[in-house]
Amino acid sequence: MTKKTKNITLKAIIDIILYEHPSTQDEIAERLGITRRYVTKLLKPLIEKGVVKRAYTIDLKKFEEFSEMFEEEKTSREHAGTVYIKDMIKNMSNHVLKQLDRSFEALSSFDTELANKALQMDFITNNMHEKVRSSVDMALSMNPSSEFSKTMAFSEVASDLERIGDHSCQFANFTLKESYEIDPEMLKYIQEMFETAKDMVDYSMEAFLNERTDLKNKVMDSEERIHVLQKKALNCIATQMAEASFDDTERSTYYLSLSRVVKAFERIGDISIEIIDASREFYDNIPRTTTPERFRRKSRNSLK
Repeated sequence: MTKKTKNITLKAIIDIILYEHPSTQDEIAERLGITRRYVTKLLKPLIEKGVVKRAYTIDLKKFEEFSEMFEEEKTSREHAGTVYIKDMIKNMSNHVLKQLDRSFEALSSFDTELANKALQMDFITNNMHEKVRSSVDMALSMNPSSEFSKTMAFSEVASDLERIGDHSCQFANFTLKESYEIDPEMLKYIQEMFETAKDMVDYSMEAFLNERTDLKNKVMDSEERIHVLQKKALNCIATQMAEASFDDTERSTYYLSLSRVVKAFERIGDISIEIIDASREFYDNIPRTTTPERFRRKSRNSLK
């Protein structure tokens, strides 16, 4: 068996130890479909060096000297072990973006089947968040030194992604609960807000995953655009409400729900700014403000 194949198998073993917390080598062997003896052989050097401890955990600080064998990409600001949690964040980000796409497709096409599928995806989003949180907790408990304080950023970003998933559920719920489709004039604004909000999520996650903190300006430019669109959309809703009959309760409920959809895009944008601010603190040591973005925006607008 080649060295590359052995390294791939060893990495799979380490992934199981990190994410599934097995109690015995038999459990590891069963999950991978290999023999316990082979698991023992591959783990032996790491156990002797104290990298892997019984039963079974990994000393992430000691693992750093072995990480080159897996050819993992690590930025200069990262410490040993975060590459695994970052991979989980990347997978979660990809999933949440797919959830956002499906939720909006359900909204724009008024498709209840797609809406139900989008809501089912939110359960996976929640499970991914929990796995990241538990992995961060494990890393901190094993390595409570000050250099691991930044590891908490992974848990925060996973929480931010979960919140984006929650806001995208607004689109699916609208499709399932309301009696009217969105008219073409209003849908034009909604479509543009969706594309802008998705750009903000893409930029912010690129910043966090690949140390692209220079994308801050693009995120802020997109934020300005989303608020211009939001104002137009809310004005459109107000005009349509004024023309509707007061006795049509279904229409009244429809407009309220549509306003929540518009606000959901604003919240997704705010969360994207929180993620890129976390990225700048993580990589560039630029402290984040404790004031939520929506309050900072009100303050900026009051100065204009």
